[in-house]
Order: sequence, then structure tokens, then C-alpha cells
Amino acid sequence: VQLQASGGGLVQAGGALRLSCAASGLTFSTYTMGWFRQAPGKEREFVAAINQNGSTRYADPVKGRITISRDNAQNTVYLQINSLKPDDTAVYYCAARPLILIISTEARRYDYWGQGTLVTVSS
Repeated sequence: VQLQASGGGLVQAGGALRLSCAASGLTFSTYTMGWFRQAPGKEREFVAAINQNGSTRYADPVKGRITISRDNAQNTVYLQINSLKPDDTAVYYCAARPLILIISTEARRYDYWGQGTLVTVSS
């Protein structure tokens, strides 16, 4: 299984980014896909996830600014981040959890992880 995250970069506060995570080596449509982030000196935290049925869950700090979506035909999950803030600066990781419909916010529940893509928001 490989998860390849992309789309990060340097953005000014108030801007937007769309992160992508391309998956291979798994039956993508049967996996819950999640995004987590880790800021410098902080623990990895849940951002958003989408299950096999398209149900979504968001962390409270990002609700209203972030949209997660998936394209099963392309084996790709997306994370649209709007109104970026300096506090959004982090490495963003995509993760996959098989078969379970319940959307977990715990990183330990996800079996596979991508390498991460760095998002830097300047003030």
C-alpha cells in the first residue's frame, strides 16, 4: 500500500490550498481515508476523514474552513483548506483505515500512512 500526498506549499494567511493523496495497492473504495497534521513541536492531530459511504468528520478547529472529498475512480482523497491561518502550518499526512465505517479521530486506528506534505502559512 502506498499513499502519496501532494499539494502543500507556502501560502499567505487567508489563502487556500488543495491537498491530494493518491492511493495504490489497496481497494480504495473500502477504506476510510483521513487527514492528520503535525505542527513543529506538537503531536499529530486529526483534521478530517471520510468513510466508504462518503460520511465526513472534521476536527473542531477546522470546521467551516476545510472540506474533505474522495474520488474512488481516481483512488484519491482531497483536502480543501480555505482561509488559511498561520496556525495551520504543519506537515499534513493522509491515512487509510480498512473496512470500518466508524470514523475514528485516533491516529492509531489507521493502518497506512503517506509521507506527508508541508503546508506553511505566512502572516
